[in-house]
Amino acid sequence: MPPHEDDLEELLSRPTDAVRAALDELDGDVLVLGAGGKMGPTLARMARRALRDGREVIAVSRFSSPAARESLEHHGVRTIACDLLDPAAISRLPDAANVVFMAGHKFGTHDAPGLTWMTNAVLPAFVAARYRSSRIVVFSTGCVYGLSTPASGGSREEDPLAPPGEYAHSCIARERVFVHHARLTGTPLLLYRLNYAIDLRYGVLHDIASQVWRDEPVDVTTGHVNMIWQGDANARALQSLTHAASPPEVLNVTGRECISTRWLAERFADVFGKRPRVTGTEAPTVWLANAEKSLRWFGEPTVSLEEMIGMTADWIRAGGSSLGKPTHFEARDGRF
Repeated sequence: MPPHEDDLEELLSRPTDAVRAALDELDGDVLVLGAGGKMGPTLARMARRALRDGREVIAVSRFSSPAARESLEHHGVRTIACDLLDPAAISRLPDAANVVFMAGHKFGTHDAPGLTWMTNAVLPAFVAARYRSSRIVVFSTGCVYGLSTPASGGSREEDPLAPPGEYAHSCIARERVFVHHARLTGTPLLLYRLNYAIDLRYGVLHDIASQVWRDEPVDVTTGHVNMIWQGDANARALQSLTHAASPPEVLNVTGRECISTRWLAERFADVFGKRPRVTGTEAPTVWLANAEKSLRWFGEPTVSLEEMIGMTADWIRAGGSSLGKPTHFEARDGRF
């Protein structure tokens, strides 16, 4: 019998003591904007599980999946269906002292650049103005950096932003818009640059493990990757609310390791008892982030790389479900 998604989502939404302590430091409700995506439901559930009674967690999304909305409501999260591209609709959303902004558009950028820029660059202006009296954690991406060598350890928060591709530039615009508003209003803000959260139903490990399982070649041109367990990424995002500041903070969030794509293919092949098949040659540069700052703040992730590999292999072998959303980590030109 395939493993049950309910068990996985319980694990991904399980709060740590540090998350509970962080939310106890803060007053007010937690509002999650763009909560219907890959990470939003488990982050909202984690916040609900960690938050004291009498305070709300409010998840806002178009909620194209009624089942996702029903699940959140079942777990005590208040949901609001809203088109976040409508400024009038945003103006009607409830006040909240703590905002986690997760809305974004990535895949399909090449075919629909207008939607990407509206979502990633215009929408932030609506939200920043509406929630100027809140503390805000803004989800961003390591794609805002230029490519770096594995030997460098990855880009740091203070490095210049010089990425390839239209998607990455729209993400820089998102950051710039939020920072501009925050500097005008004094809004406490943190830019949360996340590299490759791992859920057993999607992510770099799911992509590579699935290819190996199906005896398909793994492209190793993108020769190294960063990653972090989605539960740890959720926890760090909620803890980051206590670090939102004026002037704004910037934080890279990923695991400590810079991991060889070829090694991952070989590792899954060994676990599955298959012969590894790879294609391409490792390029000298890749998108990598240095997470030392977040490791100083929050410590090591609770789930190790070996544990993620083992759980992913078990999930694939048992016929676990897929979200059908490949990461396209192989892309090096920023076209998604």
